[in-house]
Amino acid sequence: MRFLFTRLLNRSNLLKAHLYLALSVGLFFSLIGLSGSLSIYRADIDLLLNPELIITNPHGNYQTLDKIYAAVKAAHPHKTGSWTLEMPQSPNGMITAWFEKPSETFFQLYAPLMVSVNPYTAEVVSSRFWGSTFTTWLLNIHTQLNIENFGWGLVGILGILLLSSCLTGLYLWWPSLNTIKEILKFRPHNGIMLLAFDIHRWLGLLSSISLIVLACTGFLLSYPSILETFSGSSGMEHGQTGPTIISTAIPNNHPTGLSAATFVAQGPFPKAQLRRVTTPAGDTGVYKINLRQNSEINHRHPYTTVWVDQWSGQIKEVRNPTLFSRGEIFASWIWPLHTGEALGASGRLIWFLSGISVFLLYVTGILRWLCKTGRVRDKKIKYTNLTRLKTKIKTQSVNFINRFYTYSMNLIEKITPYLSQIAVDILKTLKNIIKYTLHVIKGMQGKK
Repeated sequence: MRFLFTRLLNRSNLLKAHLYLALSVGLFFSLIGLSGSLSIYRADIDLLLNPELIITNPHGNYQTLDKIYAAVKAAHPHKTGSWTLEMPQSPNGMITAWFEKPSETFFQLYAPLMVSVNPYTAEVVSSRFWGSTFTTWLLNIHTQLNIENFGWGLVGILGILLLSSCLTGLYLWWPSLNTIKEILKFRPHNGIMLLAFDIHRWLGLLSSISLIVLACTGFLLSYPSILETFSGSSGMEHGQTGPTIISTAIPNNHPTGLSAATFVAQGPFPKAQLRRVTTPAGDTGVYKINLRQNSEINHRHPYTTVWVDQWSGQIKEVRNPTLFSRGEIFASWIWPLHTGEALGASGRLIWFLSGISVFLLYVTGILRWLCKTGRVRDKKIKYTNLTRLKTKIKTQSVNFINRFYTYSMNLIEKITPYLSQIAVDILKTLKNIIKYTLHVIKGMQGKK
């Protein structure tokens, strides 16, 4: 058995496995990687494409949650049931009201109604369905390849295959002491195919750790039951905030409002930030108030939750992440680690580049295979063309800055008499910066 295992894991078989993975599912790896990279900045891209969702001049206080909820209900009177109001993460953001199962998209796996509300005026600005916008469509590609339940499971399996590709690639790259200098070479002058191969090896080395983390966390997100079994926890699936709690109070004519329920919920956590309020569904429903404590790694989907009875106004249940077991803490890290949220701005950028690297690894690997099998001929890279292009860009840059400098100086002379002393000082500084930049570029042009 040991001999058979050793034979299967020899270099030749692993090379074939690495190649066959790329040829069979490499394109899916690229698609998931690119869509995941863009989805890291999903909120920013959505605002860029929909500038009406940005509050350009925020001032004053938010309207009450009861008034905002009333505006949502007035805009969608036939959407009866539970709504979730998600608070913005910046003063310029909208409150988003979510209705999970609208009749228009009822049979889709996940396509809630998203209603954007200006929190300062309680004005409903936009109503959209998940999947109908570019960023949500892109996230559907990443999570389920836009083929619903089957796609969700398939993406999890692709995560395991990506992990296998990373591990086999690392093994094939791993050098002996005698060849480490050779394997770390970068050969830009030996033809396109060798350059592509070197790029493939270096990209694989630099992105391997991040891709292994992303593949493992992606698999666990696709199969939450495995995550819960592994961590010994329950109700830790992404988007889940604990058990279903029902009201045992007698219905009356004075139900608790959203603002009052939120005030009660923040009693145990006075310093926590309000993230979501889910309204009761029916007479037995309760408010589910989602908060974020400073110690939580999850920013958008924290686990601090308080259930408040809609009739009595009393707290029914509390979920406090500071009391989580080790398994629950592990489970709570999976989503923010996969999205890069847990790693801050630098981590999100690394994750963004890692997703793009999957596509580049696929292209460079396929090029290498096509060359080795004789389907594509190698070519020398003509760097002289690049040198000419560089010289042309320098020349045009100098001409542009010369024209810009002349125009700027004339403009400054015209407006200076009408400006305060501070503005004059700023313009003088700007003038010196332009002059110095022009001097540096002319110097670079002289050193051909």
